[in-house]
Amino acid sequence: MSKQALIQALRGGRTARAPWLPYAGVNCAYLINEKASDYLQDPTLLAKGIVEAAKKYKADGIPLLFDLSVEAEALGCELNWWPDNVPSVVTHPWSGKQPFSETGLRLQDRNSGRWPVIFEAARLAKPELEKLDCALMGLICGPLTLASHLAGVRIFTDVYKNKEFAHEVLQFASQMIALSTRFYIEMGCDVVGIVDPVSSQIKAPTFREFVTPYCRESVELVREAGLPSVFLICGDCTKVMEEVCQTGTDAFAIDEQLNLTFVRDIARKHGKGFVGNLKLTLSLSLGLISPREDTLVSLASGGTEGFVLAPG
Repeated sequence: MSKQALIQALRGGRTARAPWLPYAGVNCAYLINEKASDYLQDPTLLAKGIVEAAKKYKADGIPLLFDLSVEAEALGCELNWWPDNVPSVVTHPWSGKQPFSETGLRLQDRNSGRWPVIFEAARLAKPELEKLDCALMGLICGPLTLASHLAGVRIFTDVYKNKEFAHEVLQFASQMIALSTRFYIEMGCDVVGIVDPVSSQIKAPTFREFVTPYCRESVELVREAGLPSVFLICGDCTKVMEEVCQTGTDAFAIDEQLNLTFVRDIARKHGKGFVGNLKLTLSLSLGLISPREDTLVSLASGGTEGFVLAPG
């Protein structure tokens, strides 16, 4: 395990081997025979699962948790809990056309929602991960994804038809993710990622208008802390890859729908680290492709300059 190799690769540097970053998520709960719904609300279980996953998978880095409902819950959104998955957001306080003053929303603090649980889990897990030379990664819900939690699916038409409203929601979301960034830095995370899976669903000019500026404060906070940053996106994001490279993060992460050779070339063009691209569905979940062969193909394509192997 090598935390420093991961950090170096995320910053676009050359490494002796490609570092390995498993997004274990609620698989950590499975490893310690706990329900995801219990695991994600108990700091002792969270810490235990993270450390167990880091050991089992010989990880160079591990996310503290991979749950994009944390910020929404801290704002009062209701969640549905599941025994084998992350919770889903079921209420959207800004789904009507009311102005912000009528939503009753207030910015989170470190005592909101599950943040006390997460702070305690980081405190417990960090020393154990240090012994393993494994980086701790904090993952933040990205601006457009958080906006979709707050306003519901209407946000995807509002960015075209009701821009003033969309900017208001995104501005609030950006303040929230800046606070989350501060929290993860305070916890001692070695890497901070902005996870905005739904931002692949918009056009490049819309990305520049409604995603890039609302990541800026978070990215600057991470840079000021001397840490590497990552922008994580899902789906076929080919049309916004140039914009992803211009969010200001040191690296970006993609999923299995993109060709890793294409991703490698665009990352090196912009001097970015790039993260992927094990096939999460065909290989790791369904086993239709040999995970070993899939890994070898990814390692051959990614090389050892700025590349981090991870599930795509």
